[in-house]
Amino acid sequence: MRVPVSILGSQTIKTFSSIGRMSIFIWKFFYWIAKPPFRLKLVMEQLYFIGNKSVFIILLSGGFTGMVLAYQTYFGFKLINIDSLVGPVVALSMARELAPVLAGLIVSGRAGGAMAAQIGTMKVTEQIDALEVMGINSFQYLAVPRIIAGTIALPLLSILFLLIGNIGGWIVGTKALLIDESLFFAKLSDFMFMADIYQGLIKATFFGFFISLIGTYFGFNVSKGAEGVGRGTNLAVVWGMIVVLISDYILTSILVKIL
Repeated sequence: MRVPVSILGSQTIKTFSSIGRMSIFIWKFFYWIAKPPFRLKLVMEQLYFIGNKSVFIILLSGGFTGMVLAYQTYFGFKLINIDSLVGPVVALSMARELAPVLAGLIVSGRAGGAMAAQIGTMKVTEQIDALEVMGINSFQYLAVPRIIAGTIALPLLSILFLLIGNIGGWIVGTKALLIDESLFFAKLSDFMFMADIYQGLIKATFFGFFISLIGTYFGFNVSKGAEGVGRGTNLAVVWGMIVVLISDYILTSILVKIL
């Protein structure tokens, strides 16, 4: 009986320790974000890395997601003769859910893991210690610009995903499935509102913050050399995706009551 109790106790301690470390990490971010020097150049570099470097995969994923969604929606709606609503369904699905969530998952896999690997490598090679010796706060220098950039970049990528997804849905709906174009846009204007877009952008902002926070957190907490860097990178990607999916439900339940 002692063994299960011991395992449960150790896991509980580890869980609460991790929550405590993450809480301190978040507090440090909000403390250092207001402290000079403000490293705008580093923020722009991370915006380029997280944002610009993700554009191609966002365009590819968004376009094909919109086209596939239009096809699947059409064949379902055709059975009950409401295929004219394909446009609104694609647009609403993309704006509220698919654009922020899929963009978040893509950025978590591409940029979140890279943040952990970059910072983790710097830690195991003692470059972070070198920064501290030179009087540079490593957290402000490495974590803050990445978190700011991630929070800004993901809503922009979500907008791009939404735009190209709707273009893909329009092409399939009007050119391949032969839905009347004027009817397509008329129904779209009847059912699509700015509140739907705002909902997706708010979600994407939170997702960007969470993903970059998790990526930098695991980067600063790697150990045991190259093996630790690999483990930290893997954990950053996995937990980034998990947090996106869980927070999506929480934010949806809140935003549908507000917007």
